[in-house]
Amino acid sequence: MSRINTNVTSLIATRVLTQNRDSLNVSLERLSTGLRINRGKDDPAGLIASQNLRAQKTSLGAAIGNAERADQVANIAEGGLDEISSLLNEVQGLVTSTANTAGLSREEREANQLKIDSILQTIDRVSSATSFQGTKLLNGNFDFTAGSVNAQVSSFKVNGAKLGYNSSLNVDVVVTGSAQVGGFFLSFGANNLNLSSSTARFVVEVAGAKGSRELSFASGTTLANVAAAINSYTDITGVKARVSGTTGVRLFSDAYGSDQFTSVKVTSSGGVDTGNLGIYNLNAGDADGVNTTRTSTFANAANAVKDAGQDVKASVNGITATTKGTKVRINTDFLDTEIDLAYSSSATSAARLGSLTAFTITGGGADFQLAGKVDIAGKVSIGIKDTSVRSLGRYNDGSSTYFLSDLGSGRGLNIVDGDVSKAQKAIDQAIKDVSSTRGRIGAFQQNTIGATIRSLNVSLENTTAAESVIRDVDFATETASLTRAQILTSSAQQILSLSNSQPQSALQLLG
Repeated sequence: MSRINTNVTSLIATRVLTQNRDSLNVSLERLSTGLRINRGKDDPAGLIASQNLRAQKTSLGAAIGNAERADQVANIAEGGLDEISSLLNEVQGLVTSTANTAGLSREEREANQLKIDSILQTIDRVSSATSFQGTKLLNGNFDFTAGSVNAQVSSFKVNGAKLGYNSSLNVDVVVTGSAQVGGFFLSFGANNLNLSSSTARFVVEVAGAKGSRELSFASGTTLANVAAAINSYTDITGVKARVSGTTGVRLFSDAYGSDQFTSVKVTSSGGVDTGNLGIYNLNAGDADGVNTTRTSTFANAANAVKDAGQDVKASVNGITATTKGTKVRINTDFLDTEIDLAYSSSATSAARLGSLTAFTITGGGADFQLAGKVDIAGKVSIGIKDTSVRSLGRYNDGSSTYFLSDLGSGRGLNIVDGDVSKAQKAIDQAIKDVSSTRGRIGAFQQNTIGATIRSLNVSLENTTAAESVIRDVDFATETASLTRAQILTSSAQQILSLSNSQPQSALQLLG
């Protein structure tokens, strides 16, 4: 059959040639761009997936940059704290050497005081000057702010807290076991020691967490003098004494906790053992109360009797706290805080059982975004307290609170005519404060920032690989497709040429 007006074979060849050319163009585009998906029609679902992965890659890259920036901020803060630490060590040496009063003239002590004044000024200068892009790091800018502090809280520190945007966080404490002192009640039955004779002696060894001391008392010694003698060695023994009523003396450790204790060893009772006199335990949970069951007579206490204190037991915001003495501490990714509960400095260890809102965190802290997704889970916060001399070295002697600044000239802890012993305790605490902050920043750099950077880099690699599988071209496969499309295009062109010449055979019929 021969037709001229409609060449079906040519139409078929043209359609196939167009298809082959389109396939060839796609292969050429993919090989030239290196991408399998260049527009939505190439793979709609794949385009959506690859775009999501590209956005995730961008966020991960930014998070890695954030983590590296956080490390730089921490390095600068650490550098300032290192210098302050060195200065504090120098003050420690000056305080110790100046305590040697018999070997130093007043002029030498005054010269050492001038050195301390200069060091205190330098500490304040370093604290104020340490900054990152103009933001001061050690002057309290990055400390957490808190309010509504409960009266049962002696002091607290917030090392880290995650707060939502424009929100606050209540710190709730549930005390399930009170902190206790270790102690005994020594019952003498009268307001003075009534020994068997005027030459008899009541010899007792009192020991505590700090050490021990043996004391000897004659007949007729008042209970007030017994307590005063024991209290004169509290710094050595760690044991305090208080007259209880008119019949005895209450001994108790000068601090709370399981590492505190009171030990009594009676070397000579002096014949005071009569009736129910002797050594009694204090009531559990209330050291002002005395257990009615006698622990030992004085004569039977030659091998010493011992009573240990107890750490407080508590939870904070539903997390079981680690405790020491009256201090409770939790360290989670959402809250890192240490709270010192207020207890009486006397023998009282009455139970503080129950719940309380210790304080409310209202803001502050240094916030770093260390995840690709911006939410509270990807945020990390660390608190850096004020390291000026007016904030470092907080020391309370039971009646007054001192700071490192009190070592300055004219202040109560100056080393010329002030209390050098308390001065050393303040400087010891200041060294602990700075060391603790450096340790937290170091742990933050190593365990939080370092681990985050490593994890984010792995995530970025895997995300890039996943995006590559979806979007990038496989050159081996696409080269084969290109070769096939080239051959088919050439073939279709030949066929089209043949099909276009086929109608000419009709001329032969016209003769």
